[in-house]
Amino acid sequence: MSREIYQTLLNHLETVMIGQRRTIRWLLAAFVAGGHVLLEDLPGTGKTTLAKAFACSLTLEFQRIQFTPDLLPSDILGVSIFDPQRQEFRLHRGPAFTEVLLADEINRASPRTQAALLEAMGERQISLDGERHELGEWFFVIATQNPIEFHGAYPLPEAQMDRFALRFNLGYPDVAGEMALLTAQRERHPLEALRPCVDRAALVDLRRAAAAIRISEEVSRYLVELVAATRKAPGVAMGASPRASLALMKIARSLALFDGLEFVTPDQVQELATAVLAHRLKLDPQARFSGLTAEAVVGDVLRQVPVPV
Repeated sequence: MSREIYQTLLNHLETVMIGQRRTIRWLLAAFVAGGHVLLEDLPGTGKTTLAKAFACSLTLEFQRIQFTPDLLPSDILGVSIFDPQRQEFRLHRGPAFTEVLLADEINRASPRTQAALLEAMGERQISLDGERHELGEWFFVIATQNPIEFHGAYPLPEAQMDRFALRFNLGYPDVAGEMALLTAQRERHPLEALRPCVDRAALVDLRRAAAAIRISEEVSRYLVELVAATRKAPGVAMGASPRASLALMKIARSLALFDGLEFVTPDQVQELATAVLAHRLKLDPQARFSGLTAEAVVGDVLRQVPVPV
C-alpha cells in the first residue's frame, strides 16, 4: 500500500517534471523522512516548478517566499503590531507559519534574513516576543538557490547548510526530454491542471511505513564510517556532523520503502551519500583553490570505505 502511494505521487509529479524521476524520488524521500531540501542549479532548470508541483500534489498548506536583498526576518516570521481597539499587541504571522514552505532563491537575501529560518528548520518552532509557536509535524522547507558564483548571491552559513537533509540539482534535460517539455506546454503549463492526489492519512501511512524499515548493525556501521571518513579526509576543514548520519539513515529508509524492501541496503546509502554529505563539508582554502570539490571528497570516501557483504 505504501509503495502504491509513492508510485501515485511519482507518476503525478512526472506529468509536470518530465525526465526528473531521480529528483522527484529524492524529494519525496526527504519529505517522508522529515528532512528539508536545498535545490541548487542554474536559472530556468525547474527548481521552483518542482516545489510548486510537489505542494499542489498534497493536501497541505503552501506558502512561497521570494528572497531578495531587502527582505527582513520579520517578513518571514511575522511581527507583533499594537491593536489600539484591544489595547494589546497582536501577532501577524508571516509566511513561515505553514506546512510546505518554498524559500525561493534563498541566497539572494542577507545572512541575517537567511538565519531567520534556523530555528524553524531545526526544531519546527518559531520564537517571537518570548513565546514559542509550534509549526507542526508536516513543516517542510524546499529552498532553491543559484550557484554562489552568481552576482548578488550570499553563501548560506554552515549551520544553515547542515539543516538541509539533501542538496541536489536538477540539471538540463536531454534533447528528447526538452522536446517533451515543449509539447507538454504548447497550450498551457501542466502545473495549472495539477490537483492533490493523496490525503493526509496516506502521508501518515507513508511515514509510519518508512520508520518501520529495518537497518542492520552492519549497514548502520557502514553509514557511520562513511560520515566519519569525511572528517579525516585530506583537504577537509570541517566534516559532516552526526545530523548527517541521522539524515542519511532516515532517507535511506524512505528509499528502501520506495524500492519495495523491508530493510536498508548499502545501495540506498551509496545513492544518497553525495546529496546528504557534500554540502556539509567545508574545505581548506588551499584544497579549494587547487580544484578539490566536496563531491570529489565524498566520491573518494565511497571508494575507500569497505562495503558490508
